[in-house]
Amino acid sequence: MAASEGTHALDPSEYIAHHLQNLSTHTQTSIFDIHVWNLDTLFWSIVCGVLTIVILGLPARHATSGVPGRLQCAIEMLVEMVEDQSKSMIHGSRRFIAPLALTVFVWVALMNSLDFIPVDLPGRMIGWLSLEHALPYHRIVPTADLNGTIGIALGVFVLIIYYNFKIKGASGFVHELLSAPFGTHPLLWIPNLALNIIEFVAKTISLGMRLFGNMYAGELLFLLIALLGSIWHFGADASILGFIGHVVAGTVWAIFHILIVLLQAFIFMILTLVYIGQAHDAH
Repeated sequence: MAASEGTHALDPSEYIAHHLQNLSTHTQTSIFDIHVWNLDTLFWSIVCGVLTIVILGLPARHATSGVPGRLQCAIEMLVEMVEDQSKSMIHGSRRFIAPLALTVFVWVALMNSLDFIPVDLPGRMIGWLSLEHALPYHRIVPTADLNGTIGIALGVFVLIIYYNFKIKGASGFVHELLSAPFGTHPLLWIPNLALNIIEFVAKTISLGMRLFGNMYAGELLFLLIALLGSIWHFGADASILGFIGHVVAGTVWAIFHILIVLLQAFIFMILTLVYIGQAHDAH
């Protein structure tokens, strides 16, 4: 990928900046630019979504009442875990919400897991397959892109509003917006509405930002560790420290990152259940 940048080799700062750029349809000119579509984020999100359907669908279609296989056993344990969590947070029907939480967990975990793929491999593979130069930019981790995580959070926001209307009705939801938390006096309607709007916006933004921040930091650390290997080369002044640092630090961080990948998926799922569960509760 570095070769596509120009005639000179990338220095460390240019290398990192290069790998933090998405393959976009348009150059971003403002903080919010609707014309920008990050094609790599969309592609890998869809790929992980399809894999989620396959991983959850195949064991369900081939489930047996006898001794389950390894995949079926793992999925059953996961389903039981999600069901226990949803049961403690959702006071009502969980027919749609529990499968939703399970899908969110597996989908986010798969997208996070793409961070384990070497940073240069995706772009080079695409270049080899097309028999041309690699793409100028390519980021493989959708959850390290704020657009991706905010997009998922907006989906959760839509569900929160939907369940508020479904459980409380239009009049009940509007009444809650105007009366909570300070009371029902007409003079308090505007403060109540303002605080409730801020709460919904804060939930959505924090849900997306939390996942993005953790995965972006993990991606950045992998890039920094990759740079350690660049100071190791064969020659009279070969430095073994770069190689040792690259291998040791990379291995330790990859093992620790497994916990982060699963933990962030679990937290996202739990917060989704919490926010939807709050829609079932009346103030």
